[in-house]
Amino acid sequence: MPISRIAIGTREEATHPSALKAALAEFISTLIFVFAGQGSGMAFSKLTGGGATTPAGLIAAALAHAFGLFVAVSVAANISGGHVNPAVTFGAFIGGNITLLRGILYWIAQLLGSTVACLLLRFSTGGLSTGTFGLTGVSVWEALVLEIVMTFGLVYTVYATALDPKRGSLGTIAPIAIGFIVGANVLAGGAFDGASMNPAVSFGPALVSWSWDAHWVYWAGPLIGGGLAGLVYELFFISHTHEQLPSVEY
Repeated sequence: MPISRIAIGTREEATHPSALKAALAEFISTLIFVFAGQGSGMAFSKLTGGGATTPAGLIAAALAHAFGLFVAVSVAANISGGHVNPAVTFGAFIGGNITLLRGILYWIAQLLGSTVACLLLRFSTGGLSTGTFGLTGVSVWEALVLEIVMTFGLVYTVYATALDPKRGSLGTIAPIAIGFIVGANVLAGGAFDGASMNPAVSFGPALVSWSWDAHWVYWAGPLIGGGLAGLVYELFFISHTHEQLPSVEY
């Protein structure tokens, strides 16, 4: 059972140089991702006179987030696992793939990375406001379900392509698969609640713009969805027997 594999971790582990390097990698990758995602929306809005909420703006946002996350996961994968998202870290924790203390380090780094990215964007664009997440034509409960479903799909993809010990050569496409599912979900949910799937992505803009409307949705939804994905995948699809794993040649 995945729950039985949950571990708190030790203080020594949380302060070990490898853990601190991993946290730094999460900070940098989240900064890269949020800077690209938020920056693309700000640039599109400037060029079109506020057209970021048009169909073309939605497609631009989906592409920017897909490409940005592909790179962000790729550059951190060999150091921290390339979570770039508190919901992914939480899903990995629920499945017993990361300790609580190391996960908290990741969360701090991810939230800081998002905040610094938004501050840099505001400074480097002449004081333009970063886009914040909000609801359009849906209730908070409908948005909550959207975030749960979209984040479930994201974290399930992370498990299938990056965390499953039997992933084999599929692991080489993990970053692009993760980027693709985020881009697709932005197309599906962006018009309704912004399609966050990532508490860090919502937190940075909210803090810098000091706009907290329905902000809890962007924490509760992704964490529930990510936790469910970790639980389901670990429970039903990951074998903890002594079967030989497939060999992979690179």
